[in-house]
Amino acid sequence: MSLAGEILDGWAPVLSALELKGGSKGRFEVTLDGELIFSKAALGRHAEKGEVKAEVQRRIGAPLPWRG
Repeated sequence: MSLAGEILDGWAPVLSALELKGGSKGRFEVTLDGELIFSKAALGRHAEKGEVKAEVQRRIGAPLPWRG
């Protein structure tokens, strides 16, 4: 599953927007409420599997059981 899919699967009911933008020079950055929560450029590496999802969960809570 893609990162966007993981985020939507867990938190779609409480998200006002999810935006994916193409970048240049291999940049990969994730922001939440305007705050940078992951930057490939700053860390010098790709995100590990589940790393961004875990940071989203830490900030807004556990994924919702909305697909019952």
